[in-house]
Amino acid sequence: MGAGPDPPFDLFIPVELKYITEKHLPADLLATILFAILTLAFTLIPALSALPVRVPLGLAMVLFLPGYVLIAALFPRKDDLDGIERVALSFGLSIAVVPLIGLGLNYTPWGIRLTPVVVSLAVFTVGCALGAFWRREKLPESERFRVPFRESMASLIEEMKTSQASRIDKALTVLLVLSIILSVSALVYVIVTPKQGEKFTEFYILGPGKMAYDYPTKVSSGNVSTVIVGVVNHEYSIVNYTMEMDLDNYTFIEKGMTLEHNETWEHPVRYRINRIGDGQKLQFLLYKEGNFTAPYRDLHLWVNVSERLATGA
Repeated sequence: MGAGPDPPFDLFIPVELKYITEKHLPADLLATILFAILTLAFTLIPALSALPVRVPLGLAMVLFLPGYVLIAALFPRKDDLDGIERVALSFGLSIAVVPLIGLGLNYTPWGIRLTPVVVSLAVFTVGCALGAFWRREKLPESERFRVPFRESMASLIEEMKTSQASRIDKALTVLLVLSIILSVSALVYVIVTPKQGEKFTEFYILGPGKMAYDYPTKVSSGNVSTVIVGVVNHEYSIVNYTMEMDLDNYTFIEKGMTLEHNETWEHPVRYRINRIGDGQKLQFLLYKEGNFTAPYRDLHLWVNVSERLATGA
C-alpha cells in the first residue's frame, strides 16, 4: 500500500512558521526568544512573580536583549561588527529603545504599566529576533553572523595574548569590557537595593463625593453626616494606627487599622452631632502604635449645627 495523505492539520500551518520550523534558529536568537518568554512568565504569573529569578530576567530584558536583537536584525553579516562592538551597541540601543517603547505606550489606552511594558518588550524582542533570522537566511551561510561561544572566548583570549595587536588596542578593549561590567553592576545594585525615602503617613478627609470639598460643615442636629477618611502608610514598615473623631474633646468614634508599607485605608465614616451651636471643632486624630500622648496626625472641620426642623404630617 502507498503512503497515506499528509495530516490535514499541516495545511493550516502558516508558510512563515513552516519555514522557520524547517530551519534551525541560531542559538543566540533562540536564547533571546526563550528569555522573552521566561520574562513574561516570571513577571505576569502570580505564582512565579515572587521568585528572585524575575530580577535578572527583567534586567536582561531591559538592558541588553532589545538592543541585541535590533543589532542582529540591522547587521546580519558576521563581518559587519565584531563581538565587542555588538555587545556595547546592544547595551546602548537597549537603553535607547526601552524609553521609546514606554513613550509610545504613554499614548495608548494601556499606559505605562508593568503588564503593557513587559508584553511590548517581549513582542519587540521576538519580532526583531525573527527579523534577524530572516535576514541571515537570505545570506550565504559563510557570511551569516553566529555566536560561536567556545570559539569567541578562545579568540578573545588569543587576541589579548597576541603580539600583533598594539598595546593601545588591548588597553581600549579591556577598558570597554570593564566599563560595561561596572555600569551593569552599578545599575543592578541600584535596582536591587533602592534608597529608602522619607518616612511619613498620609492622613486626609474628603467630602461624600470623594473630593476635597463639599464637606458637611452645616448640618442639622441628629442628622447623619458622611466624610471619607483616608490613611496611607509610607513608613517602610507595618504600622498600627488608631483614628479617633472628637468633638470638643469628646471622643465618639474610634477605629483601629494595621497597614503595610504603601497600603491605603480609605472608608466612609458616618456620624451624628446632636449638640446645637456654631463653630464647633470636629477633630480627626490619628495615633500611631498605641501612643495616645499626642496625635501623630490631626485634621479638623468647623461645623455649624442647627436645630432640626420639625416635619409636618
